[in-house]
Amino acid sequence: MINSVRWSLKVGLPLAFGIYLTWYFFNQMSEEAMNSFYKALRKADYTFVVLSLLLGIISYWSRAERWKYTLEPMGFKSNAWNRYHSLMIGYIVNLTVPRAGEASRALMLQRSDNIPFTKSFGTIITERIVDIILLALITSITYVLAYNDFWKLYEAMLAEFFWKKSESYSGLWLTIIFGVVLLGIGIFLLVKSLRIRLFSFAKSLIEGLLSIFRIKNPWCYFGHSMLIWGCYVVMFILPYFAFEETKNIPLVGIMLAFIAGSLGISFTNGGIGMYPLLVGFVTSYYLGNENPDKSLAVANALGMLIWGSQAILMLVMGLISLYCLPKNYTAHE
Repeated sequence: MINSVRWSLKVGLPLAFGIYLTWYFFNQMSEEAMNSFYKALRKADYTFVVLSLLLGIISYWSRAERWKYTLEPMGFKSNAWNRYHSLMIGYIVNLTVPRAGEASRALMLQRSDNIPFTKSFGTIITERIVDIILLALITSITYVLAYNDFWKLYEAMLAEFFWKKSESYSGLWLTIIFGVVLLGIGIFLLVKSLRIRLFSFAKSLIEGLLSIFRIKNPWCYFGHSMLIWGCYVVMFILPYFAFEETKNIPLVGIMLAFIAGSLGISFTNGGIGMYPLLVGFVTSYYLGNENPDKSLAVANALGMLIWGSQAILMLVMGLISLYCLPKNYTAHE
């Protein structure tokens, strides 16, 4: 019973929220705006989208290559293709179950290269910590460079999503209370399910976490980290040149949209609904209010194009990897 409830909370709620946000994404646009939305997608220069996706592929391979540097200090050697396939399978799992891709990725590598789940999972958590630090660094730099716009956008988001039709703060407080209650229930169920296995799990997990301090080639790990996030930033910027209306948006505006989209991925399955909504909202702010319907339509077209193209790429490559990854461990040279 507890497992069923926990699964429903973990999968059903984010999915339902994402579906609602997708409905809201289209419902907020007038008929005129919808026509402009589809027109913008038809007229877009998809050369920039293709270049963006090529950078995405480079970032995937670099992330898979970076992984070996935290596995090697624990004495594990893995096949490069198996690391890559495990990574891509993890991405498609994240499209259905938020944050479950990390566990799936470790499980796939265990099946293909016989590397213990807890140890490889620890290295993946280390990666996430590094990624959070780098995203925080990007956010801090952007915040300094776009201080005024940051707070104007923050206030605009509150007004749009929490108390758009009300002068009170009741909508915000209801959202906060609802979120805290859900978080509390989720933590309770998670702790209850893990309590028995926690101590046996912890030792191997910690070893994986600490592997970053025993890396033989730390500069290679650092270089791959910079390459991954450099690809993320540039592949986000390139689609802005696909639309005539967005190619002159200032870099700080694009970076604010990048940060908003990055945070949006955490709230729903693969960012469904949330990612294009937030990217579109920030982009429309920089397009101005001279023609609000058209600005919103073009901004939303951009947000949906970035999210949709990346989601399709992950899905296609993830399914290929699911087919290609060896299902049982075999020794590798």
